[in-house]
Amino acid sequence: MELLGIALIILVIGIITATISALRKDGLGHNPPVRSDEYWMARDLPSVNYTLRIF
Repeated sequence: MELLGIALIILVIGIITATISALRKDGLGHNPPVRSDEYWMARDLPSVNYTLRIF
């Protein structure tokens, strides 16, 4: 019975260690910055309702 408890504790510690290792290696915090080469403009977005624009 004690052997089963020790094996369970080792398994839980292994799972926690693997989870922490995977979270540290997933690349969060190392994403490239978002670059915008062209100034953003709302060119085609309607400011008037579509049904009023066709008349």
